[in-house]
Amino acid sequence: MSEMADAIHALIAEKGYTEESVKRTIENALKSAYKRTYGTSDNAIVKFSDDMSDVKIYSRKTVVDGVYDPVMEIELEEAKEYASDIALGDEIDIEENPKAFDRSAVSTGKQAAHQGLNETIRDSLYNQYRDKIGEMINGYYQRERNGNIYVDLGNSGRIEGYLPVKNQSPRETYEQGDKIKAIISDIKTTSSGIQIVLSRSDPRLVQITMEMEIPEIADGTVKIEKCVREAGYRTKMAVSTSREEIDPVGACVGTKGVRIQNVIRELLGEKIDVLRYDADPAIFIQNALSPAQVSRVIILDADKREALAIVEDSQFSLAIGKQGQNVRLANRLCDWNINVKTEEQCEGMDFSDKATSLAAKNLFRDDEPIEKEEITAVAELPGVDMRVSEILKENGIEDIVQFMEANESGQLDNIGGISKEDVNAIDTLIKENVEFIEEGSETENESDSDENREESQETAADDEKYYCPECGAEITLDMTQCPKCGVEFEFTEDEE
Repeated sequence: MSEMADAIHALIAEKGYTEESVKRTIENALKSAYKRTYGTSDNAIVKFSDDMSDVKIYSRKTVVDGVYDPVMEIELEEAKEYASDIALGDEIDIEENPKAFDRSAVSTGKQAAHQGLNETIRDSLYNQYRDKIGEMINGYYQRERNGNIYVDLGNSGRIEGYLPVKNQSPRETYEQGDKIKAIISDIKTTSSGIQIVLSRSDPRLVQITMEMEIPEIADGTVKIEKCVREAGYRTKMAVSTSREEIDPVGACVGTKGVRIQNVIRELLGEKIDVLRYDADPAIFIQNALSPAQVSRVIILDADKREALAIVEDSQFSLAIGKQGQNVRLANRLCDWNINVKTEEQCEGMDFSDKATSLAAKNLFRDDEPIEKEEITAVAELPGVDMRVSEILKENGIEDIVQFMEANESGQLDNIGGISKEDVNAIDTLIKENVEFIEEGSETENESDSDENREESQETAADDEKYYCPECGAEITLDMTQCPKCGVEFEFTEDEE
């Protein structure tokens, strides 16, 4: 067997190429060299031996009487040297010697072969990983650029892991050679291979880690209904089971919390709330607001999925969570718009019918401008992405006014890890939740009100009419005698 056959079989065994892809690469390389030499490859024919031990390239030419194009045509007399029974109009394959191609043609062929092999391995890897999106993969920290981390995933460097800033947890930092577990979130092709986009903020990272730690989840006894997360801060996970004798929450937490602590350590201390799923939305909402104790849940509008959760005053801050995090995650977990109010705020309200329920909804939707005016920091905005807030803080932008000035000056464009969509999202939250009052406007309004009041009083005094007490004729303040009946009178001010 020739060296070519050995090389082909080595490529198949070591690099994972298919025999067909190797043959196609060699064929393309020979045709590229042929084209470089003759200007076209339309009549080039590549043939392999059955055992892949040899490969030849031929020029397929038409037999003519009088050659016009020597690349595509051959004289009858010359063709008979190859086949005695050839006739005009027939086609004949003339073997070419690749060594006779000029040097630039050989170089072109090598380049085409190299490119072909790269494309083959890239396609092979892409097909291998495209069905693995959402799965966990292991790698090692390689380098960092503008906050984005590049991960070595092996495979001779043909696969590169890319962990962008937005997909990282703010709790985590890495050094050279550190092991990184992440979720495959996307796959992109590059000139050198494929790039696998990774995520450490995806809720599936928690789900897969839980599955690895908890046998009941792995074997399907306990099912994860839904998992939501603010990476680095808190995860909420709803679990259920079809077996009444099993407590799904207890199975996940483990004796003295051993099982859940292993997951928390993997996430570097991120809080995890495991709660029981319930088909009844009121019960599910009550569970979702844990660790707060909810007194009762009122379904305001089932079609719009709006509910009111009532808690004791002492539980209100716990139900809302730091910067609204707990209720925000509960909203996402239940897919309901959950409004939280205290018993005192709902005191005296009757929730026995739809009308009073709507009244309760209006109570919660009160704009409460005083609270809005008290929001001064970006991190205090309800629903703000805490990852973006932390990046802004690290760059000296913590106050809302600072954010607005930086946005207007274009300073935010130079901060890595923050996209235009992130900036627009915060700008929208500011418009919805913050009310700005210009200095002096309140005093000016009060002054205007006083002036208007005085003008109204003067106008009212001018417009007031007086009548004679004797005959009823109209009189004015400057008269001392009625012009109609002659009775005398005078005007005096009433003593208070």
